[in-house]
Amino acid sequence: MSQMLLIQNGILVDPASDINERGEGMCKRDLLIYGGKIRKIAPIIDEQDAYAWYNGYEKKTDELPELSILPAEGLKIGPGLVDVHSHFRDPGFTHKEDIHTGALAAAAGGYTSVVLMANTKPCVDNEETLSYVLDKASEQDIRVYTCANITKGMKGSELVDMDALKEKGAVGFTDDGIPITDPEVVRSAMEKAADLDVPLSFHEEDPTYITNNGINSQMAEEQFGVMGSDRMAEISLIGRDVQIALETGAIYDCQHISTAEGVELIRTAKKKALETGKGRIHAEACPHHFSLTQEALIEHGSLAKMNPPLRTEKDRRAIIQGLADGTIDLIATDHAPHSTEEKQLPILRAPSGIIGLETAFSLAITYLVRPGHLSLKTLFNRMSMAPAGMYHLPCGRIAEGMAADLILFDDQKEVTYQSFKSRSQNSPFTGMSLFGSVEMTICEGRIVYRK
Repeated sequence: MSQMLLIQNGILVDPASDINERGEGMCKRDLLIYGGKIRKIAPIIDEQDAYAWYNGYEKKTDELPELSILPAEGLKIGPGLVDVHSHFRDPGFTHKEDIHTGALAAAAGGYTSVVLMANTKPCVDNEETLSYVLDKASEQDIRVYTCANITKGMKGSELVDMDALKEKGAVGFTDDGIPITDPEVVRSAMEKAADLDVPLSFHEEDPTYITNNGINSQMAEEQFGVMGSDRMAEISLIGRDVQIALETGAIYDCQHISTAEGVELIRTAKKKALETGKGRIHAEACPHHFSLTQEALIEHGSLAKMNPPLRTEKDRRAIIQGLADGTIDLIATDHAPHSTEEKQLPILRAPSGIIGLETAFSLAITYLVRPGHLSLKTLFNRMSMAPAGMYHLPCGRIAEGMAADLILFDDQKEVTYQSFKSRSQNSPFTGMSLFGSVEMTICEGRIVYRK
């Protein structure tokens, strides 16, 4: 028999309603959870109310489930976070992360759903590897979904069997980590994805403009005396691909946007999509791109090296403005674990990427909410509702009948991250004082993380 969970005296923050706009004194709500779903939301629900609801729902009075009461006084409650861009390195690189340790890290960060990228070894371009990932995913305490690749072997030339892989359980398609340089392959993929109504996520970095990736060209030249990653690498491919997306009507996701020009291209494309009624344009911002600039490489070295690289203060502010006005509708972590030994290599040889699932929420509170760029309601739109909507996932908001996927948090509490649940520890945010503490994560009515 399923247990009932009663959360009392929490302050709800739901991106799909106005409940959190009435003032904190009017926002306190109790939540009754049963069978993995939110069954009742009311200002006050006591034990008698809970069992009265159960008797009416199950039509039983002889055998009552156990009722657990969870006091949430002083905490806010939002829909569980949804990350559409995570690397769990499984199969092939499990010394960095595997699906289980990645899921633990996600739960500790307030995430109840994650969508995995497909650049594993072997990559997810076939049904066998897809089944392996989904089988392991089904064993975790949170919802773990995965994309499949767009092209076979991530070689950018031949499309995978998208019909078969979607039927098998892939929720979208991406060659993340490697850009697709052939525009005709992109067009074919978008035409097919439009028919299947699935998202395509694109890593927009044209190798023509890159010598040493992971370092902004300005910083590479001034600090290291080498050529780095020019901003045109991103700008050129975004410009090409939004046009194809508008022509095909595909669900296009521009991953980890890093330049002001890229933000403006997405803004213009979204306006055209509204005018024409064709094209579904999305863009991701990563917490590191709205929190740090290229100068972080001087302080943190390879721990601040990622693709696309950290850029300038002007770019950081453009990304924040894009999040504020809805041009950028998704906050995604690009959680990219690497071993300590790899990250200790000289900066030009060290791999790009940082872990991000456990710090993302605190970074968003610190750099977006506290300065007044985003309200909490808007933040949960970017981190829960919009990501869930793009992938058609059954979560992302708080309402009766919805999945009981929740994050309980204190946005006023100061936190410092000294270690992580992730198997890897490659973060430039270790030891940094931030705000926004994830106190508890609930997925399908089960407590999967408690601080």
